[in-house]
Amino acid sequence: MSPEHAGHGLAVGPLLLVPPLLFWSYLAAALRERAADRPGWSHWRTASFGAGTAAAAVALALPGHGLAAHMWQHLLLGMLAPLGLVLGAPASLALRVADRRTGRAVVRLLRRPAVGVLTHPVTGLALTVGGLYVLYLTPLYRATLTNPVLHHLVLLHFLLSGYLFTWAIAGPDPGPQRPRVPVRLVVLGVAVAGHATLAQLLHAGLLVDVTAPAAELRAAATVMYYGGDLAELLLALALLVTWRPEPRRARQADEPTPGTAALPASAG
Repeated sequence: MSPEHAGHGLAVGPLLLVPPLLFWSYLAAALRERAADRPGWSHWRTASFGAGTAAAAVALALPGHGLAAHMWQHLLLGMLAPLGLVLGAPASLALRVADRRTGRAVVRLLRRPAVGVLTHPVTGLALTVGGLYVLYLTPLYRATLTNPVLHHLVLLHFLLSGYLFTWAIAGPDPGPQRPRVPVRLVVLGVAVAGHATLAQLLHAGLLVDVTAPAAELRAAATVMYYGGDLAELLLALALLVTWRPEPRRARQADEPTPGTAALPASAG
């Protein structure tokens, strides 16, 4: 292990407790929902959320020695864990167990224009793929090797930005301002191309301030290229599975009548 990779050692301590705490909180809410006098919460959603928290726990437990291990952490925390967490629909579960006033306040919040900008797929794309370019094309990656706090903040960014992007593309949770499916597919295609390009730059050793043996660069690039493709394929499948066509009546209501202007369409 080279000295400049020593900063990616385990040293996560209490952070390893966060994924199981998240899962047990989710499970408690799901059991409470099943105990109520209404249809129970989906076992598939519970299993999906559990898989997401398990992927996050594995990423945190990985001995982060070397660039390839760091890339596995990105794949697990930034792409696979968010997919499981999002498909678990935690916001929908929280709304079902919350009181009606809280639920209405959350829905009103989701309809605010600023929230629409923050949760747009393009914003998620900029934070995820754009964040990777910032990490590897600037001195930021080298700084994380010797600063554990900065390293953990980067891991947190992986998870949060990955969750936001995944939710914007294929989240089953409420998204009143989520764009239509064709827009989301285009953004996902740009993400695929961005990951592939970055992996090729890494394989060629053209990334600034990322110095490692050629074999390690190739191993990290392989994880990013093929692992990223797999995760994005799963995300595309999740989009198709969770997509619900817009009701015909709603589409007709959006069509302009003579002498009137068209109303903004809702996300499909």
